[in-house]
Amino acid sequence: MNVVIVESAAKAKTINKYLGSGYKVIASYGHVRDLPAKDGSVEPDQDFAMHWEVDPKSQKIMREIADALKKADKLILATDPDREGEAISWHILQILNQKKALNKNTEVERVAFNAITKQSILAALKEPRKIDEPLVDAYLARRALDYLVGFTLSPVLWRKLPGSRSAGRVQSVALRLVCDREAEIEAFKTDEYWTIEALLSTAKGEDVRSRLVAIDGTTLKKLDIKDEATATAIRKALIGQNFRVASVEKKATKRNPFPPFTTSTLQMDASRKLGFSAKQTMQIAQRLYEGVDIGGETVGLITYMRTDGVQIVPEAVGHIRDVISAEYGKNYTPFAREYKTKAKNAQEAHEAIRPTDPRRKPDQVRKYLEKDQAALYDLIWKRAISSQMAPADIEQTAAEIEVKGADGKAYGMRANGSVLMFDGFLKVYEEGRDDRVLTIPKGKDDPADDDSENRRLPALAVGDQLKDKEVSADQHFTQPPPRFSEATLVKRMEELGIGRPSTYASTMAVLVDRDYVRIEKKRLVPEDKGRLVIAFLESFFKKYVEFDFTAELEEKLDLISNNELAYKDVLRDFWRDFMAAVGEIKDLRVGDVLEALNEMLGPHVFPDKGDGSDPRLCPKCGSGRLSLKISGKYGAFIGCGNYPECNYTRQLTQSADGDANALDGKVLGYNDEGVAVTLRTGRFGPYIQLGEAAGDEKPKRSSIPKGIDAATLDFEKALQLLSLPREVGQHPDEGGAITAGLGRFGPFIVHENDGAKTYVNLESIEDVLTIGLNRAVTLIAEKRAGGGKSRFQRNAPKVLKDLGAHPSEGGAVQVLEGRYGPYVTHNKVNATVPRAKDPASLTMDEAVSLLAERVANGGGKKSKPARAAKPKATKAAKPDKAESAAPVERKAAKPAAAKKPAAAKKPAKAAAPAKKLARAKA
Repeated sequence: MNVVIVESAAKAKTINKYLGSGYKVIASYGHVRDLPAKDGSVEPDQDFAMHWEVDPKSQKIMREIADALKKADKLILATDPDREGEAISWHILQILNQKKALNKNTEVERVAFNAITKQSILAALKEPRKIDEPLVDAYLARRALDYLVGFTLSPVLWRKLPGSRSAGRVQSVALRLVCDREAEIEAFKTDEYWTIEALLSTAKGEDVRSRLVAIDGTTLKKLDIKDEATATAIRKALIGQNFRVASVEKKATKRNPFPPFTTSTLQMDASRKLGFSAKQTMQIAQRLYEGVDIGGETVGLITYMRTDGVQIVPEAVGHIRDVISAEYGKNYTPFAREYKTKAKNAQEAHEAIRPTDPRRKPDQVRKYLEKDQAALYDLIWKRAISSQMAPADIEQTAAEIEVKGADGKAYGMRANGSVLMFDGFLKVYEEGRDDRVLTIPKGKDDPADDDSENRRLPALAVGDQLKDKEVSADQHFTQPPPRFSEATLVKRMEELGIGRPSTYASTMAVLVDRDYVRIEKKRLVPEDKGRLVIAFLESFFKKYVEFDFTAELEEKLDLISNNELAYKDVLRDFWRDFMAAVGEIKDLRVGDVLEALNEMLGPHVFPDKGDGSDPRLCPKCGSGRLSLKISGKYGAFIGCGNYPECNYTRQLTQSADGDANALDGKVLGYNDEGVAVTLRTGRFGPYIQLGEAAGDEKPKRSSIPKGIDAATLDFEKALQLLSLPREVGQHPDEGGAITAGLGRFGPFIVHENDGAKTYVNLESIEDVLTIGLNRAVTLIAEKRAGGGKSRFQRNAPKVLKDLGAHPSEGGAVQVLEGRYGPYVTHNKVNATVPRAKDPASLTMDEAVSLLAERVANGGGKKSKPARAAKPKATKAAKPDKAESAAPVERKAAKPAAAKKPAAAKKPAKAAAPAKKLARAKA
């Protein structure tokens, strides 16, 4: 018998069918061991010795492998065909040798296949090899570097910048790209400009659209017409004049097809066309690669999806060309195309992503696939097919038009158009488009985006006279560069040579999970926490967030994998310089760090007021200087340097509602006792306050709920908010008070009687302020009649996936959408699904493992899911597989903010007293 090791259970099941009874296929479930998330796992002083740890689940798997090998003739390591796959095979072999689980006569082979098809697997088994030691060395170097950066730099961050979570070798450079783009957007100055367009008509009444491009022989630049007066004067000069065709030029051009997908280009186009995140794309592609049930047979539909190669093996090219000829005809099938990647530091050892069998068309397999799987397979199939198709033939036409203006000036107009003469590859596929730095006309599409491929000019000849039907002057404003989407950030990282195909998706996930960026309308927006971290790194560790340095390090890792460089030499060089940089700041005071950040983040946290005054001058006392402050409890905020005489504080950046400085201390009115109601600005935004503090007695405060603009809040509404919670009345039938208030989950009413409470969520803040007794009683009755649910409350948890019966205990295992995120449940045991895991892709094995871990940790049987908002520190900070840079936070100096970030605490403390905030030491 032969034992075959693969990475996933789905893959093991498929391959076992192909190989038959002479083989036993076992899944390793990814890495079987890793560096423990604690200090000392890599020892630079001991020649970079690395101490690995096998987790309990993997220990069970290794026992299964060892037991199977007792009767085996051969061990076949068939993990994925990339660096991570090679490393997993190496780890397994190392553990087996340490356990002396391999017989002397047992052969060990390493095989790699690019597709899970019977033909690919059998072909790979005929060409076994040894483990690629240089590739393993490159993995060890990468893993050690990521660990050393994370476990050295992150504690420095915690001590000097409380509230920060971690820094990483690739993660931090990706974050810098996002933050740099945001700074570019903030610094952008909008310019106004105008364009002149004329809709002309031929003698036959055909329309010709043209644009002004020259005046008196001088070519116009984009911003030359700067104001409405100039534009209007030109427009008036052109109206009613004679337009004459001066020249017509036609030019035949070709558009060549795009190469087949790599990991990055697949993520980009799936984002553009399907709206998938990078992580979602890879999860779906993984399922297509490992195999889906097609008519009772498990079939791997695509080749391996972590690659930066663009080539396709000749055999597959032949099959693709056969499909093109059969489906579209010989004129769509030119010579076979060969592609070479342009990406920096690309590894071309693997094929591009393509369908394993091009004859398996999307429409034929759609009924067997989930919606997202079908959409992604359709994209991959079309891209691969189109890559071998004929180019598109396009005829472009440009007509120059002359006109003498009423003001005596000679004006030049241009009309562009094109005709698609032969569609070629465009019959099947056209790549989506990324954002460009455009200038957008007010209320119109981009004038530079000519859409000429869809605009066809009528037949024009030199000397033709044209009449104007309409002459328009359009206002435009230059626009800043767009924020990165996941797709465009991946593209930029690839261009710079940062990261690898296997790391792009998880790098994005790390940035979001650590609250360094947020995704807003599919755009990556840096959080203040992320900007602080990058400002800190650029101030004190600039070299390690430079793009060239990171790319050069990737190049060295490539040289290691090519056996051209010793990996420990790379580690020694890096560690020597890195520790010197760390040593330089160990004695810096937090105040010194904050002042450096004040300067770097000045335009962001101290925006120019536009009146020439000092943006850092305290608006409350008029003499203090504003500065960044760090609180272990509240994180970063802005405070006055004259504390305690002046207790002014505000959020790090201004709110979207307007200038927070102008709101702070604004008197909205006086109540019947003559006590002032004021609008204040605290660490978590604006709030209202009644009176002032008197000794130990705190004044009454109320946060301003979402949906109410602080800048337009009036006195009456403020009094209503301060009155909360308010008593609606006594229940007429059951007795007991009904109260309306604002809670953690929004507005609500509660009926309390004999210690029993019934809560009902309300739809809006207006309801909590205005609801009467009759309606409140009705809602409470509906809540009780509905078995605990009211029409304003959340429905029963949504079932995201039904996994079937528990394999050993019976009973349904389901993945549910809970209040705190997705979780898996069985027999009243609930276990949170990790944030990095797509709940729709969760397997029964993974679910059982999560449930067992939950019980092992004392989870027991509970009626509520474990709160995803409060993960254990060890899990929250565990190094990501791609980044491996996040140390366990509780193992460091244990600053308060690292232990329990303010953002994860209770939002209800938005109105934290300014005095408490200002007590934080600079």
